[in-house]
Amino acid sequence: MRTLNVLRPIGRFLLPLLVSLILLVALWYGFLKLYPQVGLVGKSPGDVWKYLVTGPTSDTARRVIFDEMRITLRDALIGFGFGMGAALVMAALFIGIPAVAQAFMPVAMLLRSVPLVAITPIIVLVFGRGLLGVTVMAAIVVFFPALVMIMTGLRSAPGQATELVVAYGGSNWTAMRMVAIPAALPSVFAAARVSVPGALIGALLGEWLGSGTGLGAGLIRAIPTFQYNRLWASIALVTVVSVFAYAVVGVLENLVLARFSPQQDRE
Repeated sequence: MRTLNVLRPIGRFLLPLLVSLILLVALWYGFLKLYPQVGLVGKSPGDVWKYLVTGPTSDTARRVIFDEMRITLRDALIGFGFGMGAALVMAALFIGIPAVAQAFMPVAMLLRSVPLVAITPIIVLVFGRGLLGVTVMAAIVVFFPALVMIMTGLRSAPGQATELVVAYGGSNWTAMRMVAIPAALPSVFAAARVSVPGALIGALLGEWLGSGTGLGAGLIRAIPTFQYNRLWASIALVTVVSVFAYAVVGVLENLVLARFSPQQDRE
């Protein structure tokens, strides 16, 4: 019975994603039908499938794109880990010491308002064009939205439970560990779900403007060389990987919340 209770919310979470993928493919076909003038540049899902799976050069094409995708996934995963870790630490620090939040939160929001493309040259200059520079790009994309969402979750902790911990001699940090962090778990996972596609976007941007490796650089190289099959196949692969990663985080969210926060309502 408990297993069924866990699987039911997972099914409710995954079903809309499957429907969204089907709708995305339908919209893809519909766009090409409505705008036949992009026929030379635009490729259909069938063209992408042929290019990657059934075409005469599919083995070579698949090997090249998957090799680039592995680099991008590595960059995105490292950036996601650093971005989420920094967001968790800074959110706890801002909530635990309000004076720090008052001093640094406006600076963080100001930095967030600067377009990432505009600060990319500075990031490349400081951290170089290799893995570190791309990781920093991905981490920046992850950090700011995650910080705001996690802080919101920590602030939603029940005030009476926090006061009870303090009344029994616990410190504010103890109250945060025992009350605020469990209450913030849904917000943490929501931040992770949003940040997974963001980490991929940051990695692609860093590879495009910085390292010159990975799928981001491959996308840019495909345009001037008229490799439109490769371009659309790369975009489709990034989309599928983003949805899959989002789904993995969502499944983990349902499993963890079923174990530690069974009272929380999960979408």
